[in-house]
Amino acid sequence: MPQLTDVSTRINDETTLDALRDLFRVQRLASRTVPTLTIKQRAESLKTIRALILENGEEIKKSICNDFGNRSTAETEMLEMIPVLNAIRHTRRNLGAWMRPEARPVDLAFQPGRAWIRYEPLGVIGIIAPWNYPLLLSLSPLVDAIAAGNRVMIKPSELTPCFSELLHKLISSHFDTTEVTVITGGPSIAREFARLPFDHLIFTGSTSIGREVMKAAAENLTPVTLELGGKSPAIVCADYSLEKAARSIAFGKFLNAGQTCIAPDYVLVPSDLCREFAEEVIKRAQRAYPTIQDNPDYSTIINERHRARLLDALAEAKAGGATLLTTKSELQQAAIAPTVVLGAPAGCSLLQDEIFGPVLPIVSYGTLEEAFDFINERPKALALYCFSNDKITQNRVLERVSSGGVTINGTLLHIAQDGLPFGGVGASGMGAYHGRDGFRRFSHMRSVYKVGMLNVFEQLGPPWGTLAKRVASVLKRR
Repeated sequence: MPQLTDVSTRINDETTLDALRDLFRVQRLASRTVPTLTIKQRAESLKTIRALILENGEEIKKSICNDFGNRSTAETEMLEMIPVLNAIRHTRRNLGAWMRPEARPVDLAFQPGRAWIRYEPLGVIGIIAPWNYPLLLSLSPLVDAIAAGNRVMIKPSELTPCFSELLHKLISSHFDTTEVTVITGGPSIAREFARLPFDHLIFTGSTSIGREVMKAAAENLTPVTLELGGKSPAIVCADYSLEKAARSIAFGKFLNAGQTCIAPDYVLVPSDLCREFAEEVIKRAQRAYPTIQDNPDYSTIINERHRARLLDALAEAKAGGATLLTTKSELQQAAIAPTVVLGAPAGCSLLQDEIFGPVLPIVSYGTLEEAFDFINERPKALALYCFSNDKITQNRVLERVSSGGVTINGTLLHIAQDGLPFGGVGASGMGAYHGRDGFRRFSHMRSVYKVGMLNVFEQLGPPWGTLAKRVASVLKRR
């Protein structure tokens, strides 16, 4: 593709915001003047992203680890790199079928004729990525946007400066400015980024910031996909093994030290099983993380502000009479040990706000209806986890509780399915992407109708006469 500009893609808070706007104008011009990218061009771009990850894997893992203080390199590989590689493989295998025009039926009144849908690029897509999974949540939507033939601008989080700089370097060395660009910088750059008149903007992050992003996008009528979060519940039903449920929930909760948007936020457990379940979760966490501080497999909290927030929430719950169980009595330094909370006061922050850390409140219930009521009193969550072997119970949970996505008898795994859309509902977000659904999210479904050899409808009038009345009478009786 021809180089349209020499504008640098490296932007920081010391540069003028005019450079950011110039970059956008360059991509917008390319999207309006260069013909739609062919399947071969899109496949080559996807191949480039794959090579970028495979050839720089160690540097990627190291940069993310540095940003966290400590981040398990195995988790970066398994939870970020491999899912993006899987998404690329899935997309390349299916892209031809996704791009194919889709025939639609034509009503008898408009025969002879043809109708179909063309999937066309929207234009320029903006991606605002969070800090907790910086590679996955930058490149996963990038894969879908490129598959749909778009130009893309990415704004990674200022809380992961090492990775953001690396991503900028890798993208700028593999892609032309008119194709993909990475914008680094702080909150002022992010705010201006959200105000650009993108053809679509996807944001992953907190609900509060999501509101601000949506307000900024509304100024330009920019459509948005918001992947937020909320208090994702897990329900352990009486018929399910406590040991198996504890294993799955401990796995999903304590990966990345709980800094996962779809991690179980709290667990509803039958009242007579709460203590036993709590001890089983701690046992599983202890087995996974025998030490906490300086353990290469256990992530630290991203910064002091989030660490203080979590410690304050634990102190509040304890002061209100809650019982805290933890894997280690080590001093809570950069890493906070896996902690289970029993009997947290109803109004405390652990039960009101998204936790986003390795702290798991357990809430007792007497009947499933009580559990449903507890969940439904809160905004709709991004994820729901149900543990039951009974299909009737599983369906009952699905019917009574709304959420963005669901994993039954496990945690997190619905996000790893390339054939399923990923997204929130209500306060946990709007819109969904991944695979075919991501391709469609970033495409315009353009309707086309082609008149046949005879345009019957036009033959009816005006002036509207007897024939038109007879045809109308027939059509109304169908």
